[in-house]
Amino acid sequence: MSAPQLQPNAAATLAKWHELIAAHDLSGLPGLLHPGAVFRSPMAHKPYEGAPVVSLILNTVLKVFEDFTYHRELSSADGLSVVLEFSARVGDRQLKGIDMIRFDESGKVVEFEVMIRPMSGLQALGEEMGRRLAPLLAARAG
Repeated sequence: MSAPQLQPNAAATLAKWHELIAAHDLSGLPGLLHPGAVFRSPMAHKPYEGAPVVSLILNTVLKVFEDFTYHRELSSADGLSVVLEFSARVGDRQLKGIDMIRFDESGKVVEFEVMIRPMSGLQALGEEMGRRLAPLLAARAG
C-alpha cells in the first residue's frame, strides 16, 4: 500500500515552499498564497485572513525560529493537504510542531495552520512573535 500523493499543482507549491525555507528567504511566498489565505496560529483564538498578513506572519516566524528543520511529511487522500512535522528553537526553548497546509486545485495555499508543543516553547514563540508583530498587526486591523 502506498502513501497518498499530493496533486501536481500542490506538490509544485510545496516544493517551492521547501526551496524558500532552505534559502531562508520567503520573498517568493506571496506567489504561493491564495489572496484569501488564512493562517491559524497556536497562540491566537481567531484566524488571520488575507495573503499579506499570512506572508507577514510566516516571514516573521522564519526569523524567530532557530535551527528550524522539517522531519516528516504526510499527505491527505485527496492530495490537497499536507502535514509537515518540524523542530526548532526559540532562544533556549526547544519546540516541535506541525504545519498543516491546505491547497486549492491550482496549488495556491488557502490555509496554513500551526500546532506547537511543549507549552514552554509555544510561550517563548508567542512572546517573541508578539513583540515583533503586535504593532504591525494592530496597524493592519485599523
